Amino acid sequence: MLPEALEKWSVDLIGRLLPRHLEFIYLINHIYITKLKAKYPNDNKKVERMSLVEEGYPKKIRMAYLSIVCSHTVNGVAALHSHLLKTTLFKEFDELYPGKI
Repeated sequence: MLPEALEKWSVDLIGRLLPRHLEFIYLINHIYITKLKAKYPNDNKKVERMSLVEEGYPKKIRMAYLSIVCSHTVNGVAALHSHLLKTTLFKEFDELYPGKI
């Protein structure tokens, strides 16, 4: 389980193929980022790390992050996998949303 293995979709691609979906993703991210900034007011790096949109060129949507933010619960393939997700790859999300993973 490496961060490099997580799917990221180009904002340009989504914008061309699914423009309305991209609008919703940006709206979801705006609401989510507002909550993150309220919870972590002095930690812009954390907010940037947890954003659904990866800045840079090209901009990308972090699909796993979108799934976590928009889902009621998230689980791994097995109990061990879920534990690893909670303690490594998605540790910050598990702290933000205890019990979600």
